[in-house]
Amino acid sequence: MKAKAVFRIVKNMLGAIIGLGLLLLIIAWMLGVFHEKIEPGRDEAALAAPRLTPEEIKTSTAEVSEVSKREIVEVVGTLKSSSRTEISARVLAPIENVNARAGQSINAGDVLVELDDRALTTQLSQARAALVAAEAALQQAENDYKRDLRLIDRKAISQAQMDQSTANVEVNRAKLNAAAEAVKEAEVMLSYSRITAPKSGVIVDRLAEPGDMARPGVPLLVLYDPTTLRLDVPVMEGLKRHINLGDKFDVHIDVLGRDIEGTVDEIVPESQAASRSFLVKVALPKTPELYEGVFGRLKIPTEIRRHLCIPEAAVERIGQLRFVDVVG
Repeated sequence: MKAKAVFRIVKNMLGAIIGLGLLLLIIAWMLGVFHEKIEPGRDEAALAAPRLTPEEIKTSTAEVSEVSKREIVEVVGTLKSSSRTEISARVLAPIENVNARAGQSINAGDVLVELDDRALTTQLSQARAALVAAEAALQQAENDYKRDLRLIDRKAISQAQMDQSTANVEVNRAKLNAAAEAVKEAEVMLSYSRITAPKSGVIVDRLAEPGDMARPGVPLLVLYDPTTLRLDVPVMEGLKRHINLGDKFDVHIDVLGRDIEGTVDEIVPESQAASRSFLVKVALPKTPELYEGVFGRLKIPTEIRRHLCIPEAAVERIGQLRFVDVVG
């Protein structure tokens, strides 16, 4: 029993000692004990440009020059298309096929979605049958009218019967016109079972799959025109006076690794109260490598500022510090 008690005490002390050791190691790491320190002295390896020797520093001086340079302010934004279309169905029907995927380029008129058209085909057949019946009814009414027209001349029928025959012709002609319009409507509804691209562009989102129920107004695909990309940039109010419609600015696109020229296409006449900024839309030239959502930076030239410049060789480096000897 005593041995077990001693074992438990040693075990508990050992755990406490290990925990304390780990705590000390963490504190030492946070204090930088295990990090490489910069030794005092001159950092010769950090000098990229030629430096003056100590003797030259004592006997030579470098003049301070004033340089006027226009300040460039970079404002970040996101590429968006000014022509973005949500494609949806006009009828309620199950989806049979979806012939487009995200990232696919399409042309105007391409069939993107095919719906189950059996119910619509049946409606068209019924409308056409009703049209045939209306044509037959009108033909019968016209024959009766012609017969009654001969009988009225012989006083064989009354005027009331003749008026009824005339009315039957007009009623059946109206029914025929309605039946013809019903056929056109059924044909149009059947055409809605094939959803085509309204314009050329790129599919950016596919929101439905075969077997889903297509509902009027519910998007199935999202299409945008890559030739209408613009950089949407929230610009601070203080920079508003430097931007006007039609101005051209450089836009840096990180994906391309270069600048392209953009033109201010739209300035939203409203400032956001929370950020004190307004939205500027900069149209970009057609570039195959660009797509929606890409990050870009608008470079806005502002005021000309004066800068005091000295030769880099006159700067002394000691550790992480920079020194300049001023004479006179």
